[in-house]
Amino acid sequence: MVTGAAVGSVRSVPRLVIAAPASGSGKTTVATGLMAALSARGTAVSPHKVGPDYIDPGYHALATGRVGRNLDAYLCGAELMAPLFAHGARGCDIAVVEGVMGLFDGASGEGELASTAQVAKLLRAPVVLVVDASAQARSVAALVHGFVSFDPEVRVGGVILNKVASDRHEVVLREALEATGVPVLGVLRRAAPVETPSRHLGLVPVAERAAAAVAAVEAMGAQVAQGCDLEGLVALACSAGSLAGAAWDAGEALVSSPPPPLPSPFSGVAPPEPPVGPGGPRPQAPDGPAVAATPVKRAGSPVVALAGGAAFSFSYAEQAELLTAAGAEVVTFDPLRDEELPEGTSGVVIGGGFPEVYASELSANEALRKRISGVAASGAPVAAECAGLLYLCRELDGMPMCGVLDASARMSERLTLGYRDAVAVSDSVLSASGTRMRGHEFHRTVVEPGAGASPAWGVRVPERRVEGFVEGGVHASYLHTHWASAPGVARRFVERCRTS
Repeated sequence: MVTGAAVGSVRSVPRLVIAAPASGSGKTTVATGLMAALSARGTAVSPHKVGPDYIDPGYHALATGRVGRNLDAYLCGAELMAPLFAHGARGCDIAVVEGVMGLFDGASGEGELASTAQVAKLLRAPVVLVVDASAQARSVAALVHGFVSFDPEVRVGGVILNKVASDRHEVVLREALEATGVPVLGVLRRAAPVETPSRHLGLVPVAERAAAAVAAVEAMGAQVAQGCDLEGLVALACSAGSLAGAAWDAGEALVSSPPPPLPSPFSGVAPPEPPVGPGGPRPQAPDGPAVAATPVKRAGSPVVALAGGAAFSFSYAEQAELLTAAGAEVVTFDPLRDEELPEGTSGVVIGGGFPEVYASELSANEALRKRISGVAASGAPVAAECAGLLYLCRELDGMPMCGVLDASARMSERLTLGYRDAVAVSDSVLSASGTRMRGHEFHRTVVEPGAGASPAWGVRVPERRVEGFVEGGVHASYLHTHWASAPGVARRFVERCRTS
């Protein structure tokens, strides 16, 4: 078992960042496999993912038995990376952080912001570079040397060579890397890849392929256990620096007084430039009274129905934690299977996922569609992101949906992808007009019209536009947001549940 000093405060929990020169190098296989291999030895592993991705954390959760958590410096700000990491790593022996894209790739046009390198520095964590060696020999040394020297503040402590063809190939690669001084901590042979099916938005989520996903994670764990120096990786993890400050806590986050909202900028003029500080502009939480850090659980606490299951598997764990800290009872329901909302539902949250894949099944569940439509008509709060937006539309690919919004949704060949700086255009159950939030879009669908009479957000990039719908208690948008960046969103939503 791995132990670190002051694990209770999570200041010195051993940790590694698994990175790569580029996407497709094998980060997910190595990171998930390492989590599984260490867990199989009885080690309590804390799983993390750099960036906004929802799918990889599902595989991490299977490998470790713990909730997979995201570390996104664009969505949440650099100042929350260490506290959110510490929150997830409570009680663990070691943490494994899977990077995003290439090591130094981050938010477009924002320098290192939201890159794996930035998060590694903020966590004071050593980096293990996973290199696809299938088409190179001695040149691997130049590649590794470049990544080691590009930013001296990023400590590349080891290399794992992936897709190595033979014993001779391994010898050539190892000899070349001796000159770099970077140790080889693993060699994975070129073999049939672990079966991890993909489709239009990446890997198929764990929730849709439970048995196959378990088998895939086991296979990744076996690969890493056989080909990697687990003791060497653990020793490197133990060299991580101490972290200052306390772990993030949902209740404590709620009592922080948010700044007042800015005036609504979308009244025929361009939105104002966001305030700039270290790491770029920061989101602003909605206004409203603070609540106790540890709310008293009592009969009558509002029930918030949170969509889950195969069609709606995208959510950040901190969202439910914040709703709970704000006094709600969060109950999950599955729109594919459940015909009723949880008893006593006072509000509904429908996150991301793949409703387009399950459109016929969702449409066939007419009873639940009517229940959700009724909740929305009553004025109760309903928050929907991306997949949730599609579900609330009148139809999706010609099949009836909830009909809460007078809009039609359909699949598209075009991928919409990227971070967004957004400003709330309309007062809603989530935010006051003028509230700034950061989010991301990731979909291959189109909603027509793209915005209602009272839009949800105004964004500048990739073009200046308004999008989404605010109607009564409904807030529906393509924008995925991370509520840890603005805890007042949860407080405002729960207060509306109490009063609606």
